[in-house]
Amino acid sequence: MRIDLHTHSTASDGTDTPAELVRNAAAEGLDVVALTDHDTVGGYEEATRALPAGLTLVTGAELSCRLNGVSLHMLAYLFDPVEPELSRERELVRDDRVPRAQAMVAKLRELDVPITWDRVAEIAGDGAVGRPHIATALVELGVVESVSDAFTPDWLADGGRAHVEKHELDPFEAIRLVKGAGGVAVFAHPLAVKRGQCVPESAIGELAAAGLDGIEVDHMDHGEDTRNRLRGLAAELGLLTTGSSDYHGSRKACRLGEYTTDPEVYGEIVRRATGAFPVPGTGG
Repeated sequence: MRIDLHTHSTASDGTDTPAELVRNAAAEGLDVVALTDHDTVGGYEEATRALPAGLTLVTGAELSCRLNGVSLHMLAYLFDPVEPELSRERELVRDDRVPRAQAMVAKLRELDVPITWDRVAEIAGDGAVGRPHIATALVELGVVESVSDAFTPDWLADGGRAHVEKHELDPFEAIRLVKGAGGVAVFAHPLAVKRGQCVPESAIGELAAAGLDGIEVDHMDHGEDTRNRLRGLAAELGLLTTGSSDYHGSRKACRLGEYTTDPEVYGEIVRRATGAFPVPGTGG
C-alpha cells in the first residue's frame, strides 16, 4: 500500500481543488490519501464526492499552534468534524487569517512592494488565506523567484520584515481537543529547520507525555540525518512515525506520494481514531 498522510487543496493553500487532489492521488498510484488543509474541513465534501474507486480518503486538518513563541503544526486525523470545542478553535484561527494577511500586505507596501490585497484575495479564492498566497503574489511581481524564497527573514518568515503573528493553539491544548474529538494527533515536520526556528526535542517528549500519537518523520524538509534522529526519538518515546508529501499542488516542488507512511502505522492510526473513519472510494 502507498499511503500519503499530508496534503492540501484549494480549501486552504493548495492549488488543486479537493476533487482534483483525490483524482491526482489515484493517478499517482496512491491507495490512501489524507486531506489535511490548514485549520479547515471545508474540502471534505467535494473530495468525498469525487473519490475514485480504489482510493481511500482519510479526513484531517493541519492545526496552527505556537509553543513559547515558536510556530508549529499539528496534524489531526479522523476527528469528528462537528465536535464543538475543536470546531470553535478552528474557527478562531480561520477568522484571524484575513486581518493577518491584510496586515502583512500593508507591511509589504511599506517596504515599497507593489502588492495589493485584491490580488492576494484573488489568488486565495475560496481557500483559507495565508502566507503561501502572499508568497505567490511576490513571485508574480518578481520580488522573489519561488514561494519558498518568500519565507525568509527578509519577507514572510516568522519574525521577518513583513511577518504578522496570528491566533494559534497551544499544542498541548490542541492534543486535548483532537483527542476529545476522537482524533489522532501527529506533530508535522517537527525539525524542519529550513522553515525557521523549531521547538527543542525536549518539547516533543513533553507533548508525547500529554498524549501526542506520533511525529512526521519522512518529509521533504527533513534530511536523512534528521529522519534518523527523529526515528530514534520516536522509538524512545513510543510514538508512531509517519511519512507524507505535504503536497500543495504547483505551489511547492513536491509530488503526491513523495514520502509515504508504513501500512502498519496507518492501521494503528485508524485503530486509535473514534471520531471518524476512512472513506473508501466508490468511483466518484
